[in-house]
Amino acid sequence: MAQKPSIPKGTRDFTPRETAERNYIFDTIKSVFKTFGYAQIETPAMENLSTLLGKYGDEGDKLLYRILNSGDAFSGIDFDAYKQEEGQYNSKALSLQVCEKGLRYDLTVPFARFVVQHQNEISFPFKRFQIQPVWRADRPQKGRYREFYQCDVDAIGSRSQMCELELVQIVDRVFNKLGVNVLVKINNRKVLTGLAEICGAPDKVVDITVAIDKLEKVGLDAVKAELMEKGLSAEAIRTLEPVLTMSGDNDSKLDTMRRIMASSETGMKGLDELAELLSLIRASGVKTPCEIDLSLARGLNYYTGAIFEVKALDFQIGSICGGGRYDNLTGIFGLSDMSGVGVSFGADRIYDVLKGLDKFPANLQSGSELLIANLDPETLTMNLQLADALRARGISVEIYPEASKLKKQFDYADRKAIPFISINGSEELANGTVNIKDLKSGQQRSFPKEDSTAMAGFISGQAE
Repeated sequence: MAQKPSIPKGTRDFTPRETAERNYIFDTIKSVFKTFGYAQIETPAMENLSTLLGKYGDEGDKLLYRILNSGDAFSGIDFDAYKQEEGQYNSKALSLQVCEKGLRYDLTVPFARFVVQHQNEISFPFKRFQIQPVWRADRPQKGRYREFYQCDVDAIGSRSQMCELELVQIVDRVFNKLGVNVLVKINNRKVLTGLAEICGAPDKVVDITVAIDKLEKVGLDAVKAELMEKGLSAEAIRTLEPVLTMSGDNDSKLDTMRRIMASSETGMKGLDELAELLSLIRASGVKTPCEIDLSLARGLNYYTGAIFEVKALDFQIGSICGGGRYDNLTGIFGLSDMSGVGVSFGADRIYDVLKGLDKFPANLQSGSELLIANLDPETLTMNLQLADALRARGISVEIYPEASKLKKQFDYADRKAIPFISINGSEELANGTVNIKDLKSGQQRSFPKEDSTAMAGFISGQAE
């Protein structure tokens, strides 16, 4: 029996139309990145596991795809040494013996590795963007995939919150260009550290951030239950609760938090940083609404300062962009005192938003703009010259491969959504003219065969 074709769960094929729509997103984002002076880099799909492990917390480590060593990876492995009392194997320890590499989980850690490895070749502050796929062994669901693209933009080598401001400005411009209304949520990891201090559990800051990061997904009661499981006292949870449910505008939240956090030096510093960033945002004229969300945690361990999340206002989906400030990431690779900040645009979720809101341009071209009909061998030379001249003008052209009935060629153009067709026979050959028809409007024009400029203008909609 023939094998039924399939792809792994959490991955997708993309049709020509879908690929064109995705490229519209990538090109829009890339154009904004470039206007702020960010340069593009790329890193390998796989990294050494030593680069990846320990950078995303225990939950992130569980989602890393490990690559089995080439050859007989299990040769010489003493399996009994990894056997546990209950008869099962310590798969985590065993995998480290047979897997030296893993697929990238995100683009930030490989970027930090890149900066350290190439520190003598780049200028600081270093502003880069990167658009590449990442992989996570997550449970597939709507808006969450195992293979997906990230569009990251980072500035490293400066502690100035002007860098944070630029990222908010980039978010503002990208989603304005895409026609999507969004909300930027902002918090600061120092504030979360301060929360852990004032509730008497400074050693539980990671447990607290991991739990409250799930607040929007699972609700307050589930978060409180998880905090209790992690060892927080009922009194500590009562201290946290009003902060997680706090409402009001940004200034009132800051005022309230200053009173609550007066005893925490770290927390107060985080509030000062939030106030400074909001002041810069107001001064810059950013139109996208930005609000302090004290329940925002961003579950990754490497964030140390401002953290961001972007939500679509008119479409139900998880965050479509997020990031923050990290002070210690490059230190893990031997380069200390190198602070950075970045955000990642979730291209796949942004695609779902644009599709759901019908925001893709109607004239987005996924293939050929013009089909040249193939009628007979006598006109082939003229049609080949026509195609070459129009391609030189930037028009995508294809010639139907066989001399067939016109109906078949019209059907082909219709199935591929090719908007224009050129039908040239013996009369056009004798007159030295070319016919081009707009299949949507029915408009048809005749051009001298040498006038490729006018033909290209007609096809591109720029004819006089």
